[in-house]
Amino acid sequence: MLAQHQEVADPHAAGVDARGDHAMGFSHDKSAHHFRLYPDGGAIEVDASDPNDVVTRDEIRAHLNHIVQLFAAGDFRLPMFIHDTVPPGVSVMESKRGAIVYAFEATQEGGRVHITTADAEALKAIHLFLDFQIEDHETGDPEIVALPR
Repeated sequence: MLAQHQEVADPHAAGVDARGDHAMGFSHDKSAHHFRLYPDGGAIEVDASDPNDVVTRDEIRAHLNHIVQLFAAGDFRLPMFIHDTVPPGVSVMESKRGAIVYAFEATQEGGRVHITTADAEALKAIHLFLDFQIEDHETGDPEIVALPR
């Protein structure tokens, strides 16, 4: 019997973490993910938790560059693998890939993927996708549309 203060691990969250570590090439324990919703799209941000961890920083940058290439081609198999489901918004993001721009930007501790569109249907799909990421990765990021910082 478990003591009252012990928590039972969430098997879905543990699976997301394990599959994510494998797919991304770096540990979720050594990084912080954030997902932002903007009026014209949003952003995926990942930073090494330790600013001196250049290995994780470089692994993050390589992963996010790869994400830009995959998503621009309409390939969302990686998030489907990590989350063990098709995230909301993916089907529209696949079909509207010509209306969405993905751009990588290096940051001091990692990087970010800017996702932008002028298409209303694609924008709604991007926001659904990013909202799902916030919830499934349990980042605590606000699920509101705001201007980039």
